[in-house]
Amino acid sequence: MSYSSLSRRERQIMEFLYKAQRASVAEILDGIPNPPGYSAVRATVNILERKGQLSHVQEGKRYLYSPVTPRRQAMRGAVRQLLSTYFDNSVEKAVTALVALHGRDLSTEDIERLEELIRRKKKEAPS
Repeated sequence: MSYSSLSRRERQIMEFLYKAQRASVAEILDGIPNPPGYSAVRATVNILERKGQLSHVQEGKRYLYSPVTPRRQAMRGAVRQLLSTYFDNSVEKAVTALVALHGRDLSTEDIERLEELIRRKKKEAPS
């Protein structure tokens, strides 16, 4: 099941849980924007669990939910989907869009790290 196949509300819950790592339905309700009622969040969490996206542990009377897929793996899938959907699978187009959109936010250190990554990739690339 890919991230892109989740509903907007399911993605909001997953994003919250990736940040929180583990949370109850009440905590999720408090942590997502424009939340529906408690029952709707609980139902959505149950759907996510059936889809294999979440697991839970019982702590006292409450269930604590956490993502099944490691954040790094989920991030890779989301980036692949983003590249495919909006950038014709072009890393160059995606990086160009990000720099155009957030270039002012890049610190000198950020730019130096990006330059170093590019230098390393150039060395690794076949001639």
